[in-house]
Amino acid sequence: MADQAFAGIAESERDAAWRDQDVAQDHVKSYSSDESKEKKSVDANNAAEVTTTTVGGIYQEGAYPSDEQRATLRRVPAGININIFAIALIEFCERFSYYGFQVVLTNFIQRPLPPGSRTGAIKGLDWNTPGALGKGQQAAFGITTFNTFWIYVTPIAGAFVADTYWGRYKTICVAIAIAIIGHIIMIIPAIPEVLVNSPNASYGLTIAAIIIMGVGTGSFKSNISPLIAEQIPATNLALKKQKNGDLVIVDPALTVARVMMWFYLLINLGSLSGQIGMVYAEQDVGFWLSYTIPTVVLCCSPFVMLWGRKRYRRTPPQGSVLPNAFRALRLATSNAWSWNLGRTYRNIKSSDFWTVAKPSYVEAQTGSRPAWMTFDDQWVDEVRRGFKACWVFVLIPFYWIVYNQMTSNLTVQAGTMTRNVPNDFINNLNPISLVIMIPIFDQVIYPYLRHKNIRFTPIKRITLGFFFASASMIVAAIIQHFIYATHPCGDRPASCDSVSPLNVWIQTPEYVLIGISEIFTSITGLEYAFNKAPPNMRSLVTSMWLFTNAFSAAIGQAFVPLTEDPLLVINYGVFAGLSAAGGVLFWFLFRKLDAEEYELNDMRRNEDGTPFVAGQDRPVYGQAPAPAATTDLEVKRTV
Repeated sequence: MADQAFAGIAESERDAAWRDQDVAQDHVKSYSSDESKEKKSVDANNAAEVTTTTVGGIYQEGAYPSDEQRATLRRVPAGININIFAIALIEFCERFSYYGFQVVLTNFIQRPLPPGSRTGAIKGLDWNTPGALGKGQQAAFGITTFNTFWIYVTPIAGAFVADTYWGRYKTICVAIAIAIIGHIIMIIPAIPEVLVNSPNASYGLTIAAIIIMGVGTGSFKSNISPLIAEQIPATNLALKKQKNGDLVIVDPALTVARVMMWFYLLINLGSLSGQIGMVYAEQDVGFWLSYTIPTVVLCCSPFVMLWGRKRYRRTPPQGSVLPNAFRALRLATSNAWSWNLGRTYRNIKSSDFWTVAKPSYVEAQTGSRPAWMTFDDQWVDEVRRGFKACWVFVLIPFYWIVYNQMTSNLTVQAGTMTRNVPNDFINNLNPISLVIMIPIFDQVIYPYLRHKNIRFTPIKRITLGFFFASASMIVAAIIQHFIYATHPCGDRPASCDSVSPLNVWIQTPEYVLIGISEIFTSITGLEYAFNKAPPNMRSLVTSMWLFTNAFSAAIGQAFVPLTEDPLLVINYGVFAGLSAAGGVLFWFLFRKLDAEEYELNDMRRNEDGTPFVAGQDRPVYGQAPAPAATTDLEVKRTV
């Protein structure tokens, strides 16, 4: 089904595929309304200088739009190529393996080995829930929370290695190998002989496997989404005439948004198939099978990576950008500090904050530049984009703290209700809702908003995601209240093997609301991290986005005392309040970025993603061009 969906989009968008302007190589087609589409070759350097109009006159297909056109024309995404499909398939395998392992982890740690079972399976037994180690709910919550924290901390190291030394392709290959080793180790504690005879050894091996797997998974996560987005060949806005005669702008930022939507669809197809299959393997055969199948699926990924070795578009490592980036930041803040905190805040938020870090300003003020200042003004603008993106992520932990309830407390909640499926099967309502809704948003809702010229910017989407997540926790609190009211064990349902008469499927709104919030917040975050980052900081900025999940897991540890009966209603209520407060604060802090959205995305670029400078050869990224005339700039700040 996924292949057909991708094929359909590729077919429908084939006419929208467009090529970036190369300074000296490409030709573009010029059409006239007064001539019957007479073709002529135009040098690409001249193409950007031709004035175009939306009604009559001449326009140049593939040309960079004028200021007026950028302000008035409707924007559309481009198509999706086969490299993107292939990398998405790798993500499918990795997510199948990770979620297939994770979905049974809570039961494996929390629940005891069912009487008469050597594998943890309950088929043919008078027992409700599979189990193995019997360490209890707090231990299960603590370990699953640590797992979440770990896999979102390690992306920072993977991003640094990729951006500085290995490049994304090699880093992903090594990350997959490490993850495979972790998965193989995870099978050992689930082997019946080890599980029955050495439960403490099983516990230790489980923790070791989680640590090793986390290194591979984290290094993979920070690089896979930038690699897939880099397969989009165009880096600039371009004019396109549609079949109905409308002149539109093909926008790389929207293309990235579309790619991330379908990339996320493959993530959820992988997690869905992994979770559904493994909960039944756990229930009917045992945990050893639930950990073996994900390992086998992950072993398919290296073959797809090998297939694309010479096909993928790869950005080579260009050395660490961090030293110069932090030097530029230090220079920008040099005159911003004040004993008056309000004044300091205003100085940092001022539009000229980064001006003092630009070489042109430094040369105008001092007559020279420091030896370390080997970059140009546009490089400073790019670094500004990267720091802005990271600053936007500061409140995202308040979103993830709700999202992480799915794989811990909501799974336990399902185990206390009447059901005809395994308790950890219910988690699949989340990826099911996403698989259904992502095509609707991509093909219906977002195109409709673009057609009406409604700017549903990333800041608006992320804000809305906070409130959908909060609504999910409100539903969870209400359901938990009625579980306490109807359960035979009262407000201690997790302490006995009886269940509430409430049907488990009433949890559906919890997972659907979280699914909608992911479309608005999680997918948009990946898109924002790629679009706002300089080319040689993309993995790093993406890792900062992922790190917000690790930070939320650390915050979650503070709420472990609330994860036991009879406090779960309070637990869900607190998380609902945190997410709602995060949404309000997020909008208050970042609503002004809406006005800058097109400015931040519309910076014209060369094919390799470096800033485009008219009349210049392409520089090495970050390298200053030949000295140009400077103006006498002066930035005054009150200290």
